[in-house]
Amino acid sequence: MTPSTHDARPPYQQAADALRSEIKAGKLKPGEQLPSHRELQERFGIANMTARSALRVLREEGFIYTVQGRGSYVVDAIGPSGEVIEAKRYTSPQKTAGTAEAPTSTEPTGTLTEALLEVQDQLRTLNAEVQTLKREVAELKSRQHS
Repeated sequence: MTPSTHDARPPYQQAADALRSEIKAGKLKPGEQLPSHRELQERFGIANMTARSALRVLREEGFIYTVQGRGSYVVDAIGPSGEVIEAKRYTSPQKTAGTAEAPTSTEPTGTLTEALLEVQDQLRTLNAEVQTLKREVAELKSRQHS
């Protein structure tokens, strides 16, 4: 699928939309690794930096996360009816000098949230390692049978 010539949006947005649709439709499942930059380039007929920009958009929207050196994966947050929850990673509100506004979020703050986010990051890294190990095991099995 190449970016549409009838669509005025930049190619990275078109690619991000296509991937987002696949995530929402369940074609790309939670925890599943996304195609590599090279595969996205070939699939959408876009440049490497354009593919990276598409993934950046999805990461900023909370649909995917990236593990350095491993790849990008679909987030694990699934709503009660099977939809991907479109929530950005929670960050504590920054206090502005001279204002005493209370945070509008109902999310917990402080060290508990930080600890939970760290555990979530560790689980994502472990998930990436498990997927790598599964590929290696499958490769070894195929070599044994050849």
